[in-house]
Amino acid sequence: MSRTYHDHVNDIDAWVWWLVGAVALGIPLVVTAMPELGMLAVGATAAAVTAGVGGGITVQVLVFAAVSVALIAVVRPIAARHRSQRPQYATGVDALKGRQAVVLERVDGSGGRIKLAGEVWSARSLATDRAYEVGEEVDVVEIEGATAIVM
Repeated sequence: MSRTYHDHVNDIDAWVWWLVGAVALGIPLVVTAMPELGMLAVGATAAAVTAGVGGGITVQVLVFAAVSVALIAVVRPIAARHRSQRPQYATGVDALKGRQAVVLERVDGSGGRIKLAGEVWSARSLATDRAYEVGEEVDVVEIEGATAIVM
């Protein structure tokens, strides 16, 4: 008696079908960059392992569902939190706050000049009674217009 196509398909072990499913989920994961598909692919791989060690179809489906849901429930919120916490880079005058500068002309509460980030800036002392002499290093605490406030 000759065997039909359906006889050969029915002979393929369940773990192979689960791996085919994992690959089928992995391909769109790479194309679309949707991490949920990867989590489902891991669930299918876990079901393939379950089938490979002799677990029945009900156990395989439960393992697939449990692993997939657990990954989506645990990993997805963590990934979303990391995605939303992009590093903040200071630009413009905000990048100058906290930098050190060198006094070029005496700086006091009424004014003076400093060299900050390779440029000459007008400066004023944060404490009106404090003065900084030529050559001293000062810290920039604020930028007001074109004037650096230093201490």
